[in-house]
Amino acid sequence: MLMRTDPFRELDRIAQQLTGVTGTWSRPSAMPMDAYREGEEYVIALDLPGVAKDAIDIDVERNMLTVKAERRPVVNTDNVQMELSERPLGVFSRQLVLADTLDTERITADYEAGVLTLRIPIAERAKPRKIAIGGESDHKQISG
Repeated sequence: MLMRTDPFRELDRIAQQLTGVTGTWSRPSAMPMDAYREGEEYVIALDLPGVAKDAIDIDVERNMLTVKAERRPVVNTDNVQMELSERPLGVFSRQLVLADTLDTERITADYEAGVLTLRIPIAERAKPRKIAIGGESDHKQISG
């Protein structure tokens, strides 16, 4: 039901880890994610530890779901000298192509303990349904 949009994202992630370069708005870093079906909906869980709720942006345009987030430095004063900085900062993004069978009008989002959880219901038209079989007596003949 979900399709990856960038086959080279994993290579970008490894390169960023090796070089220490963080994401920018024009070239955001990837965010780890899990996606699974739970009953009548798909669930997408994205790891965003240390990201403020107001720094997360979620958009859906047609079947393209885009999540962007920015992790900002915690310390912003002039009299602080950073001794160690290993946590990645910058912009993180993930884009997913959603299948036509998902109801993009009813997506819900929750953010708790650094995990953004999106729930996307399966559209009614995509759910299995029984088709009744009619007989000849169900059809009236038109006489002229």
